[in-house]
Amino acid sequence: MTSEFMGPPWQADWTKEAEDNRNALPPPARALVDAARAELVTAKDPYFRGIDKAADLPAGMSVEPVQSTRPGGAHVIYFDHGRGWLRYVFAPRTADPQILNPPPAEA
Repeated sequence: MTSEFMGPPWQADWTKEAEDNRNALPPPARALVDAARAELVTAKDPYFRGIDKAADLPAGMSVEPVQSTRPGGAHVIYFDHGRGWLRYVFAPRTADPQILNPPPAEA
């Protein structure tokens, strides 16, 4: 075992609507969204808690909770110096998602 950071135990999933909105952006804006998303999935703490909470973020990016009374709830990452933003929630996952066939319809 090692005490070094081994990488996040999460990955980002898009809703269909979010993916469609991202794909509708011009390529330079899409690159900014992708960079912000990459920062989230590689962060040691995706909620950026602590005194230097945004110290690991590149210039022009910041994170804050949607509601200050719910620090573990939805958050917003602002990028491009506040001109763009993504709303996100991390849900714990214990296993990779599986695509299951729906049960057969009853006659």
